[in-house]
Amino acid sequence: MGRVSRRGFTAMALAALATVPQASAAPRPGASGGPGRGGAAAGEMRGMWVATVTNRDWPSRPGLSAARQRAELVAHLDAAVRARLNTVVFQVRPAADALWPSPYEPWSQYLTGTQGADPGWDPLGTAVEEAHARGLHLHAWFNPYRVATHADPTRLAPSHPARRTPGWVVTYGGRLYYNPGLPEVRAFVREAMLDAVRRYPVDAVHFDDYFYPYPVAGQTFDDDRAYDTHGGAFPDRAAWRRDNTDRLVREVADGIRAIRPGTRFGISPFGVWRNAEVDERGSDTRAGVQTYDDLHADTRKWARENWIDYICPQLYWNIGFAPADYAKLLPWWAEVVRGTGTRLYAGEALYKAGDPAQPAAWRDPAELSRHLTLARKYPQVSGHVFFAAREVTADPTGAMARVIADHYRRPAKPPR
Repeated sequence: MGRVSRRGFTAMALAALATVPQASAAPRPGASGGPGRGGAAAGEMRGMWVATVTNRDWPSRPGLSAARQRAELVAHLDAAVRARLNTVVFQVRPAADALWPSPYEPWSQYLTGTQGADPGWDPLGTAVEEAHARGLHLHAWFNPYRVATHADPTRLAPSHPARRTPGWVVTYGGRLYYNPGLPEVRAFVREAMLDAVRRYPVDAVHFDDYFYPYPVAGQTFDDDRAYDTHGGAFPDRAAWRRDNTDRLVREVADGIRAIRPGTRFGISPFGVWRNAEVDERGSDTRAGVQTYDDLHADTRKWARENWIDYICPQLYWNIGFAPADYAKLLPWWAEVVRGTGTRLYAGEALYKAGDPAQPAAWRDPAELSRHLTLARKYPQVSGHVFFAAREVTADPTGAMARVIADHYRRPAKPPR
């Protein structure tokens, strides 16, 4: 995308695909001490992401008036209704900041241009109210550990927790991150996110693919001190890091259930858990990034053990793309959730439609429609989420219109 956002990192991961060398019964809901958050699926997920980091989708630029920001947000909700979608995944904590009056973190710079400056209204509160008024579900999308898309702590608001507690922060790849290996960091980010659940009747809490950051060649994520202090019980650093991520997921799930029962918890990971050549349980892919190994996120386990209500893997490749074929990954994920209470939604790369930099398949407006046709063969697939709002609204190549004409002729109730 040319932007520092989750899809920007995904693009880097896809670039790595070309550099790869050539060369279990499902547990019961609540197994392994998990929250037991399963249940029969009802309704069909038809969602879209609204990204606020770097003003990707909304607001169109920082510094607009409160009235203009609100009007742009409502326009995205209206576009979702016109596309016969039923869910909006709204990014409300893009970078250790907030799109609501949080007592924990400063107002997001993407609203006013100045981190910590009050925009004069409550975007998350308004989004929940206006979405519900239109029959849409509102999923509040949080990024747990990203502090900044730059590496200069002095550019953060003076009151920012990362400036008050610099020992929480790791500089990596030209960006700032909270250290997931510190229990106090996990406790803080959990409470900062759950504040929104306490305040607003959001329909779900949503994470994307950022846990430990995507690998940067030649650089090391420096968590030596945290590992020396907390990692002694683990066979290696990777196992300790995965446990840190597991703990965050389970603790957030427990917090949601305690604060607002019925609110769901979903995660949208990078689409490849592990390649089969590394792990026989993995997918028939040759991905340059694997969430288990590189992001220290055991996404397969979370789904199979019902730690989350839904999983929405980012299956951002066309049918027939050899290193990561949509037609192979979709059934792999369907098998992962088979027999569990975890619902499966497919993350769809609407943003690639018509992009000349993408494989030729994406220049066919019917590519995404074929994804939905294929998904109908797998009863475990309970819907799709499209990246992102800007493309849903503009639909420059007619790919979304084709999806609507072929699959969304009538409205559908959102999942519950």
